[in-house]
Amino acid sequence: MATNSYHNVWDALTDSPEEALNLRLRSQLMMECSELVKKWNIPQKDAAKRLHITQPRLNDLLNGKITKFSLDALVNLLSNADMRVEVKVKQRKAAKEPAHA
Repeated sequence: MATNSYHNVWDALTDSPEEALNLRLRSQLMMECSELVKKWNIPQKDAAKRLHITQPRLNDLLNGKITKFSLDALVNLLSNADMRVEVKVKQRKAAKEPAHA
């Protein structure tokens, strides 16, 4: 029986590297936003109001329901929380090219 090895959990759960990357980014933004809300130490209804969302939507965020949030939505939530999201784009490591004869 062969065992597969994955770089991260999202690679194991998705069919494409693009989808895995999207989920990884959404997960990072969700965790940042959730931690921020918890640091506020205020009732959920007040936190939801601060983020300009409903309390059930905030509950989805705090419970990690990643499929309910797009990257756009998460960036907007963080902006509503007076946070700035920065994006860094880097070249992938190049695969080794085969030696020429």
